[in-house]
Amino acid sequence: MGGVVAAGHKQTAAAAVAMLSQGGNAFDAAVAGVLASCVAESVLTSLAGGGFLLAHTEVGKPVLFDFFSQTPASKKLAHPLDFYPIYADFGDAVQEFHVGLGAMAVPGVFKGLVHVHRNLGRLPLARVVEPAIALARQGVVVNDFFAYVYGLLKPILLATAGSRAIYAPTGELLQAGDRLFMPDFADALERLVSQGEEAFWQDMAAQITQTQGGYLTAADFANYRIIERQPLCLDYQGTQLLTNPPPSAGGGLIACSLALLTDCDLTAHGSPGHLLALSQAMRFTNMARRDGYDARIHQPCVAEEFLSAAHLGPYRQGLEAEIAALASATQIANKLGSTTHLSVIDDDGNAASVTTSNGEGSSYVIPGTGIMVNNMLGEEDLNPHGFHQWTPNQRMSSMMAPTMVLRDGRPYLVLGSGGSNRIRTAILQVISNLVDFDMSLEAAVAAPRIHWENDVFHLEPGFDQAALGQIMGSANPVWWQAQNMFFGGVHAVGLDENGILHGAGDSRRRGAVAVAQ
Repeated sequence: MGGVVAAGHKQTAAAAVAMLSQGGNAFDAAVAGVLASCVAESVLTSLAGGGFLLAHTEVGKPVLFDFFSQTPASKKLAHPLDFYPIYADFGDAVQEFHVGLGAMAVPGVFKGLVHVHRNLGRLPLARVVEPAIALARQGVVVNDFFAYVYGLLKPILLATAGSRAIYAPTGELLQAGDRLFMPDFADALERLVSQGEEAFWQDMAAQITQTQGGYLTAADFANYRIIERQPLCLDYQGTQLLTNPPPSAGGGLIACSLALLTDCDLTAHGSPGHLLALSQAMRFTNMARRDGYDARIHQPCVAEEFLSAAHLGPYRQGLEAEIAALASATQIANKLGSTTHLSVIDDDGNAASVTTSNGEGSSYVIPGTGIMVNNMLGEEDLNPHGFHQWTPNQRMSSMMAPTMVLRDGRPYLVLGSGGSNRIRTAILQVISNLVDFDMSLEAAVAAPRIHWENDVFHLEPGFDQAALGQIMGSANPVWWQAQNMFFGGVHAVGLDENGILHGAGDSRRRGAVAVAQ
């Protein structure tokens, strides 16, 4: 079968497109790609992380598979909590992460992948896991991007013997050009095929819950479920957008930004007028988020209320007033965002947009598997009320926003991004570039980006600093010297004006595209 894949690593894309070449569909490709990414992009994702897959089949309704992390059912501890900070040095800033057994939430990626494959896949599971097994045994050459990420996460990667065995097998952290091997992961996937998914899940649960110092129990694993949700839908400039619904926040915030941009007069791309509208839409979306959206994210109909004309009306008025004021005026904390994304469309019209994350990882590697468990309970962005203040037994919120844009009821654009709080602004800008400025897919992904948050205005190179001075207002501008993973990693596939499948991998995260004829 033909199709196209865009992903965060060339080996991830190759594993996915191999399934298409062997007669599999987009969902076989997505599952195989994510499994391979657990090797090629293993510091960004893991079978013991969390994620979402937005599926659109050739027949039937689109569905969002929610397999994100769940909070434990209880905060009772049988042993002292193993939860501690480590510090990642970005050069001009130091970021604090919290890791240890007490940082682990209930993982969902493994259950999510087998659920999607069982319901939508075409090839046998034994075939789908083959690329990841081969990659784990043969090894993957560390490229410059992942060498950079290894360096940022060095305190985590060296914190436990299990992690050191993967990332520092000779005592020194792997560097660009070295080869990463994960033989235990290959063995684990072979056991999955021979013993079945339930035995694999139970073994994972037993290994994790026998550790001392975390919240997770056997009941947390026994009760974990994949949730199938109706995607959030929004019409924008004659196109239909499908994205991640609550309780995740990212999709709703993208929809909010697009709704605010609808009435704006967007002039030439990169002009002061364009960036003024875009930055202020980001700003007012942040304000709208703080007015109670996050606090009510688990309530019914919160997205409909949030995006209603009555709720957005005051923000539209404020946006118009701010644009008018700034237009007439004369006048950093770097965050990693350990997330990755894969997009795929096949010739039959099936499409999958899948975003997964391991946080930064807890440093705990499940013995005999090569699988590092997430640190979602230690992620500041996911715990806005403070650590250990989470509501028990609740699906955690996320900025992840696997997204599709439909035309005549069929996907013509599939995209998503990594990048923590910048996921939503990265996806927003790529969609706007395509819809509002009629850019090609490759140009839309490659175009310079901005990000406005907490009155700090981040801008990638490519904009005229002198011309933009008048739109800054009270914001603190941060002029980046080069495009950076800070601004996300949008990996997108779609149909061009001639109906030909093509893709774009974001160079900010060394994205790759593979095509099956």
